Amino acid sequence: MNKTYLPAQDSLERNWYVVDAAGQRLGRLASEIARVLRGKNKPTFTPHMDVGDFVIVVNAEKVEVTGKKRSQKLYRRHSGRPGGMKTETFAKLQGRIPERIVEQAVRGMLPKNSLGRKLFTKLKVYSGSDHPHEAQKPQILEINTIPGEQK
Repeated sequence: MNKTYLPAQDSLERNWYVVDAAGQRLGRLASEIARVLRGKNKPTFTPHMDVGDFVIVVNAEKVEVTGKKRSQKLYRRHSGRPGGMKTETFAKLQGRIPERIVEQAVRGMLPKNSLGRKLFTKLKVYSGSDHPHEAQKPQILEINTIPGEQK
């Protein structure tokens, strides 16, 4: 009979990673961030447990999309009141709240349950190049979203 591997809670170590989103493709960046948040890059991965790491994303305002998504991709939110649907394009949202673009892309790639909500709290997104998490000594996580290009 197969048994699910359960890592001991005291043996789990949480690393902090910092990702520079400048010039990165949104979807490819978000899928790699979701992998690290979920813990799929670790040998101790367990589907129903939070074994992932913390991820800090800087330069969120410099994330890129391909094609006509800048003017055609829509972000919707609802106030909860009748007729309360608000819609804005990628370009307008990037000018107003650039952090929300990366947050929504990553949230869509996490589980849609209490585990996903818990994992989402470990994502920190900032529009500038500085962040208040220097005390955690984050490691740089290299994500290459543009094929054939090396940093």
